[in-house]
Amino acid sequence: MTDGRRPASFYLLAAFFGLFVLFLYGPLSAIVILSFQGPNGGLTFPLNGVSLHWFANLFEQQAVGDFGGSFRRSLMLGLAVMAVTVVVSLCAGLAFRRRFIGETALFYLTVASLVVPSIILSLGIGVMFNEAGVEPTWYSSAFGAHLTWTLPFGVLIMMAVFNRFSPSYEEAARDLGASPWQAFAHVVLPMIAPSLVGIGLFGFTLSYDEFARSLMTAGTYNTLPLEIYGMTTNVTTPVLYALGTVTTVFSLFVIGATLAVIFMLERRRARM
Repeated sequence: MTDGRRPASFYLLAAFFGLFVLFLYGPLSAIVILSFQGPNGGLTFPLNGVSLHWFANLFEQQAVGDFGGSFRRSLMLGLAVMAVTVVVSLCAGLAFRRRFIGETALFYLTVASLVVPSIILSLGIGVMFNEAGVEPTWYSSAFGAHLTWTLPFGVLIMMAVFNRFSPSYEEAARDLGASPWQAFAHVVLPMIAPSLVGIGLFGFTLSYDEFARSLMTAGTYNTLPLEIYGMTTNVTTPVLYALGTVTTVFSLFVIGATLAVIFMLERRRARM
């Protein structure tokens, strides 16, 4: 029996968590607040009026920076990386369900890029393309560099999913006359669909905001993270904060939409 009082460790952990949240979201909240500066506002507090002026300024011709182009490049690159990550991770997860020669070496080769410094890997890919006489671009060398970051995570997630996946479901489908493809398409795929959506979200977000692996591989045209970094040395107005707020809202929208899809898939699977 207890007297209803919480132990001191509870308050210690609560204080630590509060500091963690403040450290995590404090800088972001400052950026959001400063993006609503008035037309004569600066880059620091206090606010000089409140308006949406700098959000409207995003859609005007800028002296420096290419917001629209860099966003489109990051979006297309993220979608392409997402698609390849989902397909390859699924195939790898299916392959690793059975033992085969060289599986251990292949696994370690797959996850090796996670321990290599990102900037070194980016530099290596850029040098390799130059030596081959091919100009590094955001849709070729940067695409490959991003896959070295997203694929290991996707493969590890799929291996964890299939490690807990009972083969009895497929065996039951085969006993009922289903072909291997039918068992996969109508039994396995619907059950692992939420995990595939999660891998897709993981792949997109990792690619969308990747900086280090894009630095030496994006070529002439910047992706959005590179564009924002370049603007920090040239832009001296809150339009930079407005861009940060818009990209943050877009990221949260993508996450929310993905969670909604996962929720609908879970409800659909529960009704089956």
